[in-house]
Amino acid sequence: MKRYILTEVRYFRVVFLGRGSVGLGVLCGVLTLFVLGWIPIVGPFASGLIAGLIARGATRGLVAGFLSGSIGAIALGILLSILGGVLKGLLGAVIGLAIGFLGGLALTITIAILTTIGGLVGGALRR
Repeated sequence: MKRYILTEVRYFRVVFLGRGSVGLGVLCGVLTLFVLGWIPIVGPFASGLIAGLIARGATRGLVAGFLSGSIGAIALGILLSILGGVLKGLLGAVIGLAIGFLGGLALTITIAILTTIGGLVGGALRR
């Protein structure tokens, strides 16, 4: 029984962070989005492209691009709304979180679409 569990753990680790995996593509895509996310259209597209190139394959690139865009945009939205609200006091924090939520929702949808397109293109190129 223990050997089966160890085999499963090793198999999961290789599939999630191994070469050509979706997990590694998502991780690199999120990190790229943090660095290049401030460039309006090119940043999210490049992030999805990198995630798709690492994931290898159109379907895996699509999934990696979508997940990297969604996770990265949500993390950036939370970070920016908390930092913006903390600097203005309690009332500013409440207003900042509300505005940050609505703006973050629009930002998440836009970035997720652009990274999905980039992931699909990158995955198709690396096929």
